[in-house]
Amino acid sequence: MKVGIDSIAFNIPKIHLPIATLAVNRNIEPEKLIKGLGLQKMSFPDTYQDVVTFAANAALQLIQQENLKPEDIARIYIGTESGVDSSKPVASYVIQLLEQKLGTAAFRYCDVVDLTFACIGAVDALQTTLDFIRIHPEKKAIVIATDNAKYDLNSTGEYTQGAGAIAMLITSNPKIIAFSKEVGVSTEGVFDFFKPRRHLSKEQITHSNSNPDWFGVLENEVAIYKEQPIFDGQYSNQCYINRISDAYFHYKRISNQEGPIYQNWTNILMHLPYCFQARRTFVEIYMQENSNIEYDPTNKEQLKLISKSEEYLNFVHQTIYPSEIASGQVGNMYTGSIFLGMLSTFCYHLKQKSNIDNQKMGFIAYGSGSKSKVFEGVVQPGWEQAISKTTLFETLDASTEIGIETYESLHRKELKNSVLSPKNEYILDHIENENPVLLGARYYTFVD
Repeated sequence: MKVGIDSIAFNIPKIHLPIATLAVNRNIEPEKLIKGLGLQKMSFPDTYQDVVTFAANAALQLIQQENLKPEDIARIYIGTESGVDSSKPVASYVIQLLEQKLGTAAFRYCDVVDLTFACIGAVDALQTTLDFIRIHPEKKAIVIATDNAKYDLNSTGEYTQGAGAIAMLITSNPKIIAFSKEVGVSTEGVFDFFKPRRHLSKEQITHSNSNPDWFGVLENEVAIYKEQPIFDGQYSNQCYINRISDAYFHYKRISNQEGPIYQNWTNILMHLPYCFQARRTFVEIYMQENSNIEYDPTNKEQLKLISKSEEYLNFVHQTIYPSEIASGQVGNMYTGSIFLGMLSTFCYHLKQKSNIDNQKMGFIAYGSGSKSKVFEGVVQPGWEQAISKTTLFETLDASTEIGIETYESLHRKELKNSVLSPKNEYILDHIENENPVLLGARYYTFVD
């Protein structure tokens, strides 16, 4: 029995900052980011958008385009590392919003949950859901990747920012792609990228050593949480390489395949923290899989020579490039990045009128902290009709450009009025700040 993705939808911010604009204002040579990293635009949420609205809008679009009934959906599993609450999951917000449009208690018997493991959380959500459908082939489920990749202003991660959600309908006998049961895994606990809860003494804030009540905090310490991560770019990149290589060869062993297995893949879909990450890092696996190359991971000059060789560049153009098209226009979507790359690849082949029926695609996922998973999928005949329902490239082309001042005001959360007026979408309406038993509750509504 085949199990996989039957349909797909997305929701991405309608505004973006050109990378060239950011580069000039940060005293960076634009070509370094554009040609060096493949970056073109950086999507950024408007004032009324967050990971909940992204997820709900993508889910509603998916439900409507497939004419699904709430009772058809057995579970909605969400992968995110941008949760808006330490207890209440994004998934519970999403069903609240969907019920505004689809009926009170419409999802009463739908299983929902959030899965968090940095950028690989949605892959975890996908695989647990695939197993669920294998046991219950008559059921349908939705997996959503939703995130806001936000970094500090003037940081080395700033130009990789992005946001949005990808929603996927998971069924038996899927129309788009069916996945293998075998999954290569590699895990190691590291601090390459994380979002800690840091603590300040109340005295530092109140300038009093008497421990007074401070906004309901009775403890002598106040926890501070930032959306922006703590990270070591160089170390994180090495962790990425180590994990994906280990998971790749683990997958090769457990799937009993011989020879360079990437040669079986028409396309390779990898987590893209920035657009060219895949082509820059897959060269390590490429070299290890080629017996005519004497691989030495410490020989950086050799890596550079191979990565710039005509053979490798042709390989990149054929297998990796299609996934980069959307990434360069959106930025890092964290959990959604690998699935944005997948959608970009399918849209590319649709545009090119490629015949990829029954072809294999390789998936190489990564999440900081750290874990990688490697698996493969087989493209299903009839994928064109399912993919034609999406308008990824057209949507990205229609995005509205903003200037550096607007971007920085949004980043600092100083801007009170939205850049664009919302239309036909869920929005964040307000956050409760008066009712003592509902402080911090987030309320959303649909704007026609």
